[in-house]
Amino acid sequence: MSAHCHDCVFTGQSRSYKRILVTVIVLNLVMFFVELGWGIVASSQALLADSLDLLGDGLTYGLSLWAINQSASRRSYIAMLKAFSLLIFALVILVDTVMRTFAAHTPIPLTMGWVATLVLVVNISSAVLLYKFREGDANIQSVWLCSRNDAIGNVGVMIAAGLVYLLQAGWPDLLAAGILVALFISSSVRIFRLSLAEIRLQLNQQF
Repeated sequence: MSAHCHDCVFTGQSRSYKRILVTVIVLNLVMFFVELGWGIVASSQALLADSLDLLGDGLTYGLSLWAINQSASRRSYIAMLKAFSLLIFALVILVDTVMRTFAAHTPIPLTMGWVATLVLVVNISSAVLLYKFREGDANIQSVWLCSRNDAIGNVGVMIAAGLVYLLQAGWPDLLAAGILVALFISSSVRIFRLSLAEIRLQLNQQF
């Protein structure tokens, strides 16, 4: 694939990439509603956290698609905005998870398991589609990192479901939500640094 050359960075100017991004946007938004609904039914903090991630990804992927045809500086600022949105999602989930640690909390493990499996299949499919486009500017890399986070998060939810079933306790669900929070924060920092480096480079080139 010639998505980028030796002397330039891939910015998303590819019809196949745009088609894949539209497909991934639709998949994320559909699975958000599925996971949110069943997360409420199962009383699973991990599913609810992961569903918020899907919603955030669907919206930011749409922003990424729009940003492709924008200027380099605007793409960098949009990537920075996505970094902050990831951080906000992480903080919301963290606060809710901490609050639930002080309440009786035992989710339904079987529901957690099959929903996480379904979402994992979708997220792995999305990650496979986006894998060859994982390198590029901050806008492109943010899409890949979000997709990767989804797949990792779903594996965590599945493991948590098994532990909830075996231990008949709610703490594995809360632990999985906490791990998702850490993953969101890590990705937020990485995207922020990439976008900040691009902005600095653009400013240096102007002067």
